Amino acid sequence: MEPKDKREFPTSVPYGLHRNLLCDAFILAVFFMFAWVPTTPSLASDWQSSISKDPPGNFPELRPLHANYHFGWAGFTAATGDIRFKKIATDRFQVEAAGRTIGFVRALWKLDASYRAVADADRLRPIESKQIEAYRFKKMMTQLAFTNSSVKRTRTEGFGAGTTKTKEFNFQNLFDLQSSLLYLRSQPLKDRSVYRIVVYPATSAYLATVTVLGREKISVRAGTYNAIKVDLQLHKVGKNMELEPHRKFRRAAAWVSDDTDRLPLRIEAQIFVGTVFAELQSVQFGPEKP
Repeated sequence: MEPKDKREFPTSVPYGLHRNLLCDAFILAVFFMFAWVPTTPSLASDWQSSISKDPPGNFPELRPLHANYHFGWAGFTAATGDIRFKKIATDRFQVEAAGRTIGFVRALWKLDASYRAVADADRLRPIESKQIEAYRFKKMMTQLAFTNSSVKRTRTEGFGAGTTKTKEFNFQNLFDLQSSLLYLRSQPLKDRSVYRIVVYPATSAYLATVTVLGREKISVRAGTYNAIKVDLQLHKVGKNMELEPHRKFRRAAAWVSDDTDRLPLRIEAQIFVGTVFAELQSVQFGPEKP
């Protein structure tokens, strides 16, 4: 059997979609609670009343760390990313991530991506985030500023000054990528428990549903872990607050270490042309205090 990186890379999908899928794979490692399935009628009819109202749990805080992930599509390792998490003040968490396509994939679809977010360490709510995607002929920067009842998005496209557009979305107690992960890992995560939160990761709001399936052992590049397996769903929140199914993704699962760190170990997202994955390669823990 040929090594995975020697197999023919799928070419039946338009260039722009390849770029988006690789960027989505990078984002998956930052926010592992993503998946997409069709909207169920019972949830769509009164979905806002189903949102989890539990406060942050008393699970131990995530330690400062530096983790490396590999990302791929249809069995290929197509990109790599580094994630650094730390407490920058007594009441502030920060995550910084940087990723890029590698190998022959980079020669075909160049992508360099970065992400930075700051969250309230006590309430586990977002404060601000900045995401940059640089392709061979295009660059996009997305900045988010959160309040208790809204988020303001500033999006700039193009090199240099570019073209900037702003948008505001009003909704109580939104999460971003970092804060959603911190909030969910703080919960008990008992088998068969379900959590629903509204997340605004970059350009739109989504109802994220996380169902804890159980415990099992999993081996990844970084080692063998006792893990919590979760089923993941995401529904887009439309302009009139109706739920819409995601157009690209079908379903996903994630494995999180069943210990005091609760690190994302592996994510597998089923899409209409294959499987996007992210897997932990290595992790190093740093000082306990900022």
